[in-house]
Amino acid sequence: MTTTDNEPGGAAAPGAAPLPERRWWGLATIALAQLMITLDTTIVTIALPTAQSDLDLSDANRQWVVTAYTLAFGGLLLLGGRVADRLGRKHTLLMGVLGFAVVSGIGGMAQSGWMLIAARAGQGLFAALLAPSTLALLVTMFPEQAERGKAIGIYTAVLTAGGGLGLVVGGLLTSTLDWRWCMYVNIPIALTATVGAVLTLPDPPGRAEARMDVFGTITGCGGIAALVYGFSEAGARGWHADRVFGSLALAGVLLIVFVILQARRSTPLLPLRILTDRNRGTALATVALATLGLFGVFLFLTYQLQTVMGYSAVKTGVALLPLVAMNVLGATQLAGRLLPKVPPRTLIVPGLLAAAASLALLTRLTPDSSYLKVIVPAEMLLGLGIGTLFGPTVSVATSGVDQRDAGVASATVNTAQQVGASIGTALLNTIAAGAGGTYLDEHRNGTDLIREATVHGYAVAASWALGIMLATAALVTVVINADPRRTTPQSRPRNEKAAAGTRIG
Repeated sequence: MTTTDNEPGGAAAPGAAPLPERRWWGLATIALAQLMITLDTTIVTIALPTAQSDLDLSDANRQWVVTAYTLAFGGLLLLGGRVADRLGRKHTLLMGVLGFAVVSGIGGMAQSGWMLIAARAGQGLFAALLAPSTLALLVTMFPEQAERGKAIGIYTAVLTAGGGLGLVVGGLLTSTLDWRWCMYVNIPIALTATVGAVLTLPDPPGRAEARMDVFGTITGCGGIAALVYGFSEAGARGWHADRVFGSLALAGVLLIVFVILQARRSTPLLPLRILTDRNRGTALATVALATLGLFGVFLFLTYQLQTVMGYSAVKTGVALLPLVAMNVLGATQLAGRLLPKVPPRTLIVPGLLAAAASLALLTRLTPDSSYLKVIVPAEMLLGLGIGTLFGPTVSVATSGVDQRDAGVASATVNTAQQVGASIGTALLNTIAAGAGGTYLDEHRNGTDLIREATVHGYAVAASWALGIMLATAALVTVVINADPRRTTPQSRPRNEKAAAGTRIG
């Protein structure tokens, strides 16, 4: 019997499994490493005005402190996944963690804006090495569906809640210490994760035959970087800007060439079989679309609380904690506990509908909306929905992947999230700005017109995000039929069972 794309891709190789009592400590290490990456997507955002003043960074170049990280991270993820497959995931994770610590220290000591921007690009590079290894190692350590469901619940709670925590931590560090500590804070996290990795993580060997596809790397990573950059610039410059159109056109050309090359390569950077499976492909699309809604809401809620309601940076971070708390609850107590017992679709669809209900509330935003009556319920619904749907979605996206492709498959999940975040921020910001401008043109009289137009833009953008969430829920309902509970050890080929080695648990 041969393994299909919906069956487990193979057991762990000899030496890949940690001792049973260590695997949960290993999960804590993976979660800590992933938290470091996710924190840095938002932690610098609140510190940016202070850093800009301190380093005399121009308004035009300020955005590069954020963009340099997302470009390097999103653009190099596929390469990082293949490096993990070639060199071994534990080794690649250690390289990523230690490199992240070094460039974070350099960023904290930055004496110019461009030094900080270069350090942020370095963080993105090492995050692209680190991120694919975390999920691939988790799948290796927890082959049994029941425990894997709990482990993925914890992992996705960190993955999706880290952005909100970054706002809180960034505000606290900037207010109480200095903006530089938003960089320095990564060093103790990285050192703790390094010790944990050495002591607890399995060490599956790399595969020398996983060759680096040079042209695939150039076209694939270049195409994703151009896509992320184009959408990032669209949020600030508008869709008609020359550099936005040029970036998106270049991304389209490079990605088309990339797909053609991958179809012809014997050792592709991204095996197309990872994308063409109906369940996995839809799960990856769901990751991107759900992240689009999540980051769009983060953006609008942050602006609503700070710009419209006058909250400080620290108070804004604290005000977003209900979202983080419900996210953790949904990921660990709902998805983590129920995933081993029910088909993933029965968790993903309600999660998307809960997120849609949150966005429905936000379509009613006004300048005078109550934090307790409107914003808190919206945060709680969004946190619960995203937390519930991400774990099952990641489980579907990584189930049935051949062990040799685990690194690049994990990188594809992270890439979907990065692309979704970039598109969501740019697309919804552009919609909000356009709706706000139209409101100003139609309402020329009023004492508080700017605030009203701004919040009207947020509400209109939320309605678009609502439609996207509902459409995604319909897509999942129709397409995803995977149920990892149905797979059994007997469904694996004999050579995979022979390679299982030490059994976990």
